Amino acid sequence: MRGLFFFVSLAAVSGYIGLLSISIPLGQQHLPALGDFFNPFSGFWQNAEPATGPPIPREVKLTGLRGKVEVVYDDMLVPHIFAEHLEDALRAQGYITAQHRLWQMDLTARRAAGRLSEVFGTRALELDRLARRRGLPFAAENALRGWRRSPEGMRLLEAYCEGVNAWIKQLKPANYPLEFKLLGYKPEPWSPLKTALIVENMAETLCGGENDLLATVTLETLGRKTFDHLYPEWNSRQKPIVSDTGQWRNIQRDLNHQPALSHSSSSFFPIVEKEPILLGSNNWAVAGTKTQSGAPMLCNDPHLTLSLPSIWFQLHICTPEVNCYGVSLQGIPGIIIGFNEHIAWAVTNAGHDVADWYRIRWVDSARTRYQIDEKEFPITWRVERIAVRGQETIIDSVRYTRWGPVTYDNQPDHPLRDCAFRWVTHDEPSPNEMRTFLFLCAAKTYEDYRKAIAYYHAPAQNFAFASRQGDIAITVQGKLPARNREQGRFILEGSSSANAWAGFIPDEHLPALRSPQQAFVFSANQHSTPPSYPYYYTSRDFDDYRGRRLYDRLRTLQRANADSMARIQLDNFSQRAADALPIMLRLLDQHRLDAQGKQWVTELKHWDYRYESASTIAPLYEVWFDTCYALTWDEMMDSSGQKQRLLLPERWRFIELLEKAPTDPFFDRISTPQRETASDIVTEAFLCMQRFFKTRPSQRTNWGKFRPVIIRHLAQIEAFSRHVEVGGHSTALNALSRTHGPSWRVIVELGPDQVRARGVYPGGQSGNPGSHFYDNFLDAWAQGHYYDLLFPKVLEDLPANRLFAHQILLPQ
Repeated sequence: MRGLFFFVSLAAVSGYIGLLSISIPLGQQHLPALGDFFNPFSGFWQNAEPATGPPIPREVKLTGLRGKVEVVYDDMLVPHIFAEHLEDALRAQGYITAQHRLWQMDLTARRAAGRLSEVFGTRALELDRLARRRGLPFAAENALRGWRRSPEGMRLLEAYCEGVNAWIKQLKPANYPLEFKLLGYKPEPWSPLKTALIVENMAETLCGGENDLLATVTLETLGRKTFDHLYPEWNSRQKPIVSDTGQWRNIQRDLNHQPALSHSSSSFFPIVEKEPILLGSNNWAVAGTKTQSGAPMLCNDPHLTLSLPSIWFQLHICTPEVNCYGVSLQGIPGIIIGFNEHIAWAVTNAGHDVADWYRIRWVDSARTRYQIDEKEFPITWRVERIAVRGQETIIDSVRYTRWGPVTYDNQPDHPLRDCAFRWVTHDEPSPNEMRTFLFLCAAKTYEDYRKAIAYYHAPAQNFAFASRQGDIAITVQGKLPARNREQGRFILEGSSSANAWAGFIPDEHLPALRSPQQAFVFSANQHSTPPSYPYYYTSRDFDDYRGRRLYDRLRTLQRANADSMARIQLDNFSQRAADALPIMLRLLDQHRLDAQGKQWVTELKHWDYRYESASTIAPLYEVWFDTCYALTWDEMMDSSGQKQRLLLPERWRFIELLEKAPTDPFFDRISTPQRETASDIVTEAFLCMQRFFKTRPSQRTNWGKFRPVIIRHLAQIEAFSRHVEVGGHSTALNALSRTHGPSWRVIVELGPDQVRARGVYPGGQSGNPGSHFYDNFLDAWAQGHYYDLLFPKVLEDLPANRLFAHQILLPQ
């Protein structure tokens, strides 16, 4: 009987273990195989690290090395890579990056490849379909084709990839990063194509936006006169990156040709209005005449989606060719923002629109042939096979034309169904594009800097520069279309080649500035130039406020040092609030306010326009301004008020109308019989703001609590995410929204004897949520503190009290 009980119990336990080894479908998701996940020998327990940090093996054999590589980790877990050959250093970089950020690399490549559904199931299917239909894998394949024309560049890229794969190859399931275990899949080999996908993912983020459809519908609905009234492209109050000093007088271009615009297929196409995504950044360089030390200084704080693991990974590469420190993007060799013993460079997004829609004139009902200049051309089919976890593979065939993919041809009712997507990142880049940042790592002079960035393709960036020789400079660099006036602002007629881009702006005509008399260069995602620039460009993403504030701060700057530069990066003053609030207070009818309302008016009058975390006035203004804006543009929304049917005017234009045209017809609300003016709108918005806080008393708090910043884990796992209460605003130099903000703050001083730098980002070096180094920088970042960055010329110069581990990589 006891034997029978034993065998019954054994069968039950075996069945239970077997059940725990199955990935269980749950709606559109899959639970991991819980037996594997909770296994004490190979499950998530193995991802816990000692409080002192991850164990770093003293000695590792690495296939492909030409010589010994020494890696010293400092107390921030920053690897300092000392190698005899650059190829070895990049192989080590790949190995080390995979060791700390492998899952992040995998997820980012999958996002651009349209392969998230393999992990997340059907809930990611539409994201995958759109990534493929917008041509991200197509663009990555073209990028790789271009890079392959540089044998030296490919040799270095392949060394990096081999380093990544060396780490992956030695992994056992027990050592997989936690997210692989939690999501129930395993790492796969890295390749140059995956690096290209990482590049295209950043291109999608920084230069994949456009407003062609909404602009076209708006123009058709309102007519040209009203459209021009509401949507001017230039704000005369802003300070461009490069001013007109007569440098373009000899460039002759005829911008009078008007491209043939296409009509939209729908005069009403509601679009869910989203919160504007903050993808801005600040960078600047100041000459030694403005600094305390007499040495040039350079600063950068790129504003991107804040995530855990962090976007950036700090490292130091030291070889006979290169001695460079900075931050890298996982999956890409080299350093993206950094400095060496001679120069420093920094980037912000240029923001130009480089994506257009062309309406296709089909010749046949099957839409397999189309017409350009009365000539017929066949489409090319690209067959996408989307593997979906727990489901059959989806086959999606996409039409490609000479303009690009017909992205929405699978949606019969979509107004862009018959439009092709022309995007600059689809083009094959320079063979040396992948080496742009490696060339910058080794640059010594202004001429080296210009030569390096000339290879750069997309997304276009504002490259700021400073050198120990005393030069400062900024260049708007990238492949920017040479357009006719308003070309790309609306949907274009694709049946005429005359509507194609007239090539690209020559490098020698790109906006650039070297060592100006004002002794500083700067960018904050504002317009690159004033309207006198001979090449037309367009975008609704140019910032209208931070550039003005930064110009004012730098213009009056004297005897600058690292502390004064940090104060600029952490500046919570909003130029937009300073522009708008005095006008709103002047228009407000205070006779309609109760005692509480009048008290709030008094507080608002004394506000200093700073979005400090402790400010209780900032939430009042924020709700008032946003409500005022929404009430004004009711004509642009559908009947529910939740979906946008026409383009919303930019906020600087709205403020201008408040001030200069308070009786403009658009201040009249369509839902009321009387005709309102700006004063009525401002007053009604104030009353709405009062009701908002009266019905939501918990929101009547300080700015930090009212608008916390959420730094989400990349898989949206709340337990691995962080919430912080900080100051800042999208219109302040400390540009923070709920999910976006300064992803890396760095200050570099290029002294005559030594280069000194400070930096911090909101996270940590490790991608392991079980590590002390996962988010150990976050508190310092939130409090406005920085770390001194160690930049030795030789290994022995690293201070002993800041060493964490010493690793030696040897040839296999």
